[in-house]
Amino acid sequence: MNLLLLSNSTNHGQGYLDHAMADVLSLLGSVRQLAFVPFALFDREGYAAKVAARFAQEGVTISAVTPDLAGRELLEEAEAVFVGGGNTFRLLDTLQKTALLHVLRDRASSGMPYLGASAGTNIAAPTIRTTNDMPIVQPASFDALGLVRFQINPHFIDADPASRHMGETREDRLREYLEENEATVLGLREGAWVRVEGERTTLGGANGARVFRRGADPLELAPGADLSDLAG
Repeated sequence: MNLLLLSNSTNHGQGYLDHAMADVLSLLGSVRQLAFVPFALFDREGYAAKVAARFAQEGVTISAVTPDLAGRELLEEAEAVFVGGGNTFRLLDTLQKTALLHVLRDRASSGMPYLGASAGTNIAAPTIRTTNDMPIVQPASFDALGLVRFQINPHFIDADPASRHMGETREDRLREYLEENEATVLGLREGAWVRVEGERTTLGGANGARVFRRGADPLELAPGADLSDLAG
């Protein structure tokens, strides 16, 4: 497989995808036609226009996937795909209802370059159980693409020791997940990403990640770490 799974699409103080564009272009290689899945946001046309404007700066043309037969045909023939961020439940629900989920899975599993950001990264995991999003719709199942063997928590935030907030931290939430589930979770900080190239999986970006496993202390990973041995 050939995957680039971004925690976020915009870093503070930078433009859309600026922090990761060099790696995005590396993923695409010679591809200059990109299918874009806008289902995670309500305004799909506006979303597609924003993505098209950004990629036009790089000489890449965007075609928006629609939730119909034309969208299916686009995905089946696409040279590469970008699944954008937004609400993960809405994204997965639309992909399930339109039967596009298995098309995405088949194409990405066969080597088509897959770029995900936030929600698009969430659905690359086996399930969306570790998303941060509110369940504004109810998918038929939490099962997602399963392109990687581990769960992902994009936008992972470390606890602020100076905060007066008394609610659960992100780490608390992931520990709750592990009370009921066995799967390893990768807490992916802002500005970090997962790169899958064939059998090799590595941690990219600037800010690292934390690995959570049931019955073990979290493991801190620096950019460049090898993730190939993360168990499902």
